[in-house]
Amino acid sequence: MDLQHVNVKLLLEKSADAELDPLIPIFHGWIEGQVFDELLLDIADYRHVPAGPGVVLIGHQANYSVDNANDRLGVRYNRKSVLDGSNQDRLTQAARAALVACQRLEAEPRLGGTLRFNGHEIELFINDRLVAPNREETRDAVKSDFQAFFGKLFRGSEFSLTPESDPRRLFGVTAKTSKSFSVSDLLTNLKS
Repeated sequence: MDLQHVNVKLLLEKSADAELDPLIPIFHGWIEGQVFDELLLDIADYRHVPAGPGVVLIGHQANYSVDNANDRLGVRYNRKSVLDGSNQDRLTQAARAALVACQRLEAEPRLGGTLRFNGHEIELFINDRLVAPNREETRDAVKSDFQAFFGKLFRGSEFSLTPESDPRRLFGVTAKTSKSFSVSDLLTNLKS
């Protein structure tokens, strides 16, 4: 199965303390500086939607956001355009993009340290229901890809993968590790 449109969401700690107002000017600065490989275009503010998409930085090839989907606040990377390479290449690219965005937000003084990766929980989704319908057959087809990817990402730590069970939702998994990792640790693991 050729996975495209990979989404990675890094769950944040102490989400009740998070202040999202500064994200608007921060994301505007990212657009002005074109700080990522993708072309960044605009911002959409959905903070008024309960358990919704939060603040979205819209790009041509991908979107970045701090979303609260399913009442789980996190930094999300949503790849929209097709990428060449293997499934491992695409999973790694999406995870790296989410981690770099999270790292920038963690270091952002205007946020005062309120957005921090929880260190042990990541959601990964495939935003393409035609390529990856949320069914048992899809889980079986990508199980080895996901095991290999998270094995590399969580190097040296046991982890569990819990599939999204609702067939109406996007195909994906929630990965939880017994060890707590920093964003820098995970970026290092992806490089090796």
